[in-house]
Amino acid sequence: MGHYIMRHIHLDDGLRLRFPGRSEEFDQGVEIGMLAVLMDQGEREFTRWISRANMDQVRAIARQLDYHVVEGNGDDEWVSLSFRQGSAKPALRLVHSIG
Repeated sequence: MGHYIMRHIHLDDGLRLRFPGRSEEFDQGVEIGMLAVLMDQGEREFTRWISRANMDQVRAIARQLDYHVVEGNGDDEWVSLSFRQGSAKPALRLVHSIG
């Protein structure tokens, strides 16, 4: 019987899932499935913490479903990704200068 490290899958801010006794591949599949559902439902913009091991697959699915992915903060294991539907357009902001 293999030894598996139980990791968390981030569903939303403050909401995580664990699957004791399941392999890393299972966890990665759940993570990809969760993102695919959000994109398929047409969520215009959302942010999720994703395992770095899933980055290539996440980017491929996002591209197929017309989402732009922006990488945010992270560490060796996790990265925060922002997903935006449609082409990547710069967000313009009004900046006031003092002086």
